[in-house]
Amino acid sequence: MLVAAGTVIAPDAVHSPGWVDIRAGQIVACGAGEPPREPDHVFAQSALAPGYVDIHTHGGGGSSFNDADTDAAVARITATHLAHGTTTMMASLVTAPLDEFERTVAALAGQVERGVLAGIHLEGPWLSPAHRGAHDESLLREPDTETVDRLMRAGRGTVRMVTIAPELEGGLAAVAQIVGFGAVAAIGHTDANYDMTRQAIAAGATAGTHVFNAMRQIHHREPGPALALLENPTVFAELIADGVHLHPAIVRFIIESPSRPVFVTDAMAAAGADEGDYKLGALDVSVSDGQARLADGTIAGSVLTLSEAVRYAVHTAGVPLAVAVRAASQNPADMIGLPGRGRLAAGHRADLIVLDAGLQVTDTMQAGRWRTAEVVSPFR
Repeated sequence: MLVAAGTVIAPDAVHSPGWVDIRAGQIVACGAGEPPREPDHVFAQSALAPGYVDIHTHGGGGSSFNDADTDAAVARITATHLAHGTTTMMASLVTAPLDEFERTVAALAGQVERGVLAGIHLEGPWLSPAHRGAHDESLLREPDTETVDRLMRAGRGTVRMVTIAPELEGGLAAVAQIVGFGAVAAIGHTDANYDMTRQAIAAGATAGTHVFNAMRQIHHREPGPALALLENPTVFAELIADGVHLHPAIVRFIIESPSRPVFVTDAMAAAGADEGDYKLGALDVSVSDGQARLADGTIAGSVLTLSEAVRYAVHTAGVPLAVAVRAASQNPADMIGLPGRGRLAAGHRADLIVLDAGLQVTDTMQAGRWRTAEVVSPFR
């Protein structure tokens, strides 16, 4: 299959026009100018981009990964985000009682092993009570070798990311332990100062979880974790570009920092569903006016899709389109070590989206097959 478009967003260039050649679900070539033969599909007024990769989402379509113990619930979440161009997804879990957490990790591991999900992200239980966000404080705990080992092994190698507050007793050792399992240690929900954050990076942490949100803030005499994360070119910096979590100037600031920006949704069950009352883990969440909050006003995730994040970044924050697209595809795939995803390049899986002039996703291809909003299918 040969697909041509007015614009093609390749890893290191933007082709106008351009084309992508696909065989057996894989990209075999991507180039600029006129296609090498008669194309099968032409999108002359649109842009082709890599399928979006969401490595931090808790749910959608009315369902949550914390409660997703059935194939149908997981399929509902993935299909909701697929309809908005997300072709690869990792399941994020909020803090839960340890036994329940372990069972959920083991259940979702099967979904990863079957190719439905790209991995599991543990957001908790090793978080700072001072920056707990929408996590039940009574369930937070300091990391110890036995508990870290227990939850990581429950995932059978599918836990790809763990958010941790490194200043907790045993935090730096836990960072090294998590990395030893082959997972990304991400600094977040933390009261760590600048120096402690640098120590955690030296211990192996390579990411910041929704930077600026749920962490000690920048002060001119104590710069805190955000500056330590954003000044480091080896660190991936998650950001939630929804107009609620961050001012557009901060979105630009993160994008332009030396770190590698990664758009995430941090979406909860209400993404792609009606507003109203929901649960995020054990906590009650009210969703109205496009915002998800606890009763005390604390932000509780989002109702965002990556498609909306890209539009907000470009139209409101003034981020160049190619930069925004890469923050929603290439960078997150690199962050969690997903080879062959997130790029329109030879040897990569044929995941691509078609963007109209308003950056709405009009068509989605996953593994070489065109998908529709009605399709509920595994992320194979």
